[in-house]
Amino acid sequence: MSDILFTGIQQVGIGVPDAEAAFKWYNKHLGLDVPVFDDVARAELMTPHTNGVVRERRAILAVNMAGGGGAEIWQSKDPAPLPPKQEAKLGDLGIYAVKMKSSNVEKLAESLGKKVYQSPSKFPVAYLKDPYGNQLQLVPDNSWFKKRADHTGGVLGVIIGVSDMEASLKLYKDVLGINELVYDETRTFADFAELAGGERKCRRVLLKKSESGEGAFYKLFGNIEIELVQLLEDKAEVIMEGRSWGDLGYIHLCFDTLDMEAFKAKAANSGFPFTVDSGATFDMGEAGGRFSYIADPDGTLLEFVETHKVPVLKKLGIFINLKKRGMLKPLPNWMISTLGWGRVKV
Repeated sequence: MSDILFTGIQQVGIGVPDAEAAFKWYNKHLGLDVPVFDDVARAELMTPHTNGVVRERRAILAVNMAGGGGAEIWQSKDPAPLPPKQEAKLGDLGIYAVKMKSSNVEKLAESLGKKVYQSPSKFPVAYLKDPYGNQLQLVPDNSWFKKRADHTGGVLGVIIGVSDMEASLKLYKDVLGINELVYDETRTFADFAELAGGERKCRRVLLKKSESGEGAFYKLFGNIEIELVQLLEDKAEVIMEGRSWGDLGYIHLCFDTLDMEAFKAKAANSGFPFTVDSGATFDMGEAGGRFSYIADPDGTLLEFVETHKVPVLKKLGIFINLKKRGMLKPLPNWMISTLGWGRVKV
């Protein structure tokens, strides 16, 4: 088995009050127009992170075929999802923003009416929010499956607020292997200026993992970027304080996983035991796989999915069994492209 345990970011979970409306927005503005699955079910295995309450939810996994991870648009139907107690600020603990990749940040930002800044790595970045107040960052990237004329792409990574940078680096850099250090700087940052709390002094570390060359969908998922932000002079609040998984906002970051058993052992030996483990193939409507969760040092939830079944030609009822095929072997481009046949226009 390869030492590479992850191919990329599969998706970010976004708790919203209306999954249908949210899918239309992400479709129209960011090109996430392919619903890989649209499933209504009870999240019975997630009670360790829902205060013992089983949530009934609707989940739509929307992807952009240009490349990158998807958005798992997640609506808790029962109980009703709770909103944040206050607006999240940069450096607050948890997933603060999602990085959406773009083949031309300047042009995409212009089309959305947003200002462009320069990041510490001298690349252009821009910011926008979805209709529910969730912060998004537009960032450049060089890993693409099939570029689009509108310059949109999928999820490249996230910005996460942390309380102890070294403890967090142990997980994200050492355990998860996102170990290319792009920058590690401490000051106030001009490109954070328009963000809530963006004027605060912080330590900012950007980690990257380039596409692995292994895994069925590595060509689609591409690179990974995780940006960790630690406040140095102000008190960080907990973004999910008083709330639980499935409430409104960013609820998890999910990695596409090649060998769940190997990762389970590595995570446990490193002090990050699984808090949830489906233990076998779990039916996710039109897809299936094994999933697990761990929590980072500040309680931010990370999901890991070892995909076993994926729809290739949904309309014809054709699926591919990745366990039989082999988890490391990349799918041919034409087969990945068939996911795009389910594109929805709005």
